[in-house]
Amino acid sequence: MASLKAYIATRVVLTVPMILILLTLVFFVMRVLPGNPVIAIVGMKASPKYIAELEHQLGLDKPLWQQYLDYLGKLIQGDLGTSMIWGRRPVIAEIMDHFPATLELTICSFIVSIIIGIATGMIAGVKKGGKVDFSMRVYSIVAYSLFIPWFGMMLQLIFGVWLNVLPVGGRIDPLLEPKHITGLYIIDSILTLNFKSLVNALEHLALPSLTLGIVLSGIYTRLVRSSLIEVFSQDFIRACRARGLKTSSILFRHGLKNALIPILTMMGLQFALLLAGAVLTETTFSWPGMGTFLMERIEYRDFTTVQGTIAFYALFVALVSLVVDLIYAYVDPRIRY
Repeated sequence: MASLKAYIATRVVLTVPMILILLTLVFFVMRVLPGNPVIAIVGMKASPKYIAELEHQLGLDKPLWQQYLDYLGKLIQGDLGTSMIWGRRPVIAEIMDHFPATLELTICSFIVSIIIGIATGMIAGVKKGGKVDFSMRVYSIVAYSLFIPWFGMMLQLIFGVWLNVLPVGGRIDPLLEPKHITGLYIIDSILTLNFKSLVNALEHLALPSLTLGIVLSGIYTRLVRSSLIEVFSQDFIRACRARGLKTSSILFRHGLKNALIPILTMMGLQFALLLAGAVLTETTFSWPGMGTFLMERIEYRDFTTVQGTIAFYALFVALVSLVVDLIYAYVDPRIRY
């Protein structure tokens, strides 16, 4: 227990310089790239005097090193700053407006990728060496190679245009948005017993979740297959077979449980990839989440919002990675930190 606590403390301490380095890179890269948040808002035809006044209000007329130190000073106090455009709202408020949409999409896509990946990996592992195994391996390669925007548009064309059974964009129909409690429409619809909104939210989630989930399921197919094959070659599996246990019992009670242990680490990494892949998915499906929000603010050179959003992403991914490590230690008692 003491070693685990020391590990957690070490991970938390190491997260600080990681985020600091990331923010420093983003801070200077955003300011080196062409563009100015003031001109992005008021346009090129605005008078130089007006532009200079706005730059002074935003602190953009200060030396770069002073801007950097001012930003770090606020960050240490837990202040992500205020947006440079559109009402100058606090960055954390802007993030909280869009993060629930991304989180809902990420969780649903994660579930889809796990279900498909484990199912196809189990089939390939049990049918090792046959045509079914070959088909599952081909699936894993094709799925992981798919370009998310292209694949998303193909699903939109098939299910939205040709079959006309699912919506091709947005998060929910107008006037059906449930009462805001958590910001997650599925949860909020259940909590308020608004089943019409629940069905509508699930319909809008279907295509983007399938797009992202299928693309990321390929890696699980390969990992589960190879892990199952390795577990099935061990002595305790042979002992189970010698005792006359059914293949299904061996697979689910003994094989799969041990095979999934190394998969847990990949789940943490894939969750981070889901957040990155959500940018492309949200753009394709006009999903009002962090991806489209971040792309919009990069275009407008909203420095503080971009920096705050990336810091939030980094903290969230670090937290998920830490939780996965803790689950890994719990599932496999041999792991010691």
